[in-house]
Amino acid sequence: MYLRIADIGLEGLDLDFVEEVSRFPVLQQIVQKGECTFLRPITVGLRATMVSGLIEVVGRVQTEVALPCSRCLNPAASAVIACFELSYVRELPQVTDEAGEEEPELSADDLGLIQFDGDEIDLAEVVEEQVLLALPLHPLCSVDCRGLCSRCGANLNESDCGCLSQDFNIKFAAWRNFKVDK
Repeated sequence: MYLRIADIGLEGLDLDFVEEVSRFPVLQQIVQKGECTFLRPITVGLRATMVSGLIEVVGRVQTEVALPCSRCLNPAASAVIACFELSYVRELPQVTDEAGEEEPELSADDLGLIQFDGDEIDLAEVVEEQVLLALPLHPLCSVDCRGLCSRCGANLNESDCGCLSQDFNIKFAAWRNFKVDK
C-alpha cells in the first residue's frame, strides 16, 4: 500500500484499494486477543496532490467490525468510517520567529507535517491508525439494550432475572428514611 510520488502528476492521483486485516499488525493483534472481529476488509479511497513541495493526502477508510456490547457483552456490529487529511514533506522546514531566531512557538511537527524519504510513502501505518481511532468506545448491540443484572449477571435482554431491584444511588442512601417534621 504505497503511494509513488512520481505517479501524482500535476492533476493529482486518485487511489482506491481494499486490504485484508492481516496486512496490519496492530489490528491483527486485537483480532487475535478476541477484542474485535472484522466483518469486512478495509476499504481505502484517497486523493493525493502535490502543492509547493508538500504532498497533500485526503482520504477515507471504512470497514465493519463486531465488538462486545458495552452493556450486555453480546456481539455488536458497527460501521467504522474515518476521514483524514495529511501533509507529507521530504525535509521539515526550519521555522523561525519574527526576529529570525530559531526558537519558534511551533515546530514543523506541531504543524502536522510528516517527513518521508525515498520515492514512495507507505500508507499502511496511516490506515491502521485511522481504523484504530475510529473504533467505537462504547458499542451497543441495540439502542435499547438493557445490559446485565448487577446481582446475578443474567442478560436482561433475554428475560427478567427475578432479582429485586435496588436503588443504586449510594450518595444519598443515608437520607432515604429521613423525614422532616413540619
